[in-house]
Amino acid sequence: MKISVSYLSSKKSMRETIRLIEETTADYIHVDLMDGGFVPKKNFTIEEVEELLEKHTKPLDIHLMVFDPIIYVPSLAKLNPEFITFHLEATKDIVKTIEAIKMQGIKAGITIRPDTDLYELMPYLSLVDLVLIMSVEPGEGGQEFMTSAVERLQELLQIRKNNGLSFLTQIDGGINKDTIRLVGDVDIAVSGSFICNSSNYQERINELLS
Repeated sequence: MKISVSYLSSKKSMRETIRLIEETTADYIHVDLMDGGFVPKKNFTIEEVEELLEKHTKPLDIHLMVFDPIIYVPSLAKLNPEFITFHLEATKDIVKTIEAIKMQGIKAGITIRPDTDLYELMPYLSLVDLVLIMSVEPGEGGQEFMTSAVERLQELLQIRKNNGLSFLTQIDGGINKDTIRLVGDVDIAVSGSFICNSSNYQERINELLS
């Protein structure tokens, strides 16, 4: 299992939080971007994101909670992220968005809200590199883990196995030292407030992996 750390919910400034994440053994920086439309909160302009992350050293794992995600791809590509993940519910141009991400040499991810039927992802699973299972409602850090995500993850893993697919699985929302035990089969776990509201980021990452 790999760990991706979200700086969405932190006691410190975003810049300081990112600096502290960079000093740990975390595998990715998880970048949550919200437009105030697809989810109620807005937390970025493209210029702010570019400035904040221009000197990053860890791979970026970008999660777009925005309508029309395709329009953000060219600008975000300048940051050379490893993944850009978007919501199935946020666009009608799903295949076109996947292709736009991959044309930039970036791995494409897709995700759904907790109440969206998992099987709506089926037509796209052979096209993407990553599938993100949300274990909270997207748009707000610090929420409690939704146990329904455990069954959804297991279903997704079975679909992957039965169809000989190779996408990675990721889970995001309410991940701490207790809830991570429920999703031990996931490839990448995203953790935010559990790590970034602590005084020792590395210690918390160690707890997740112990």
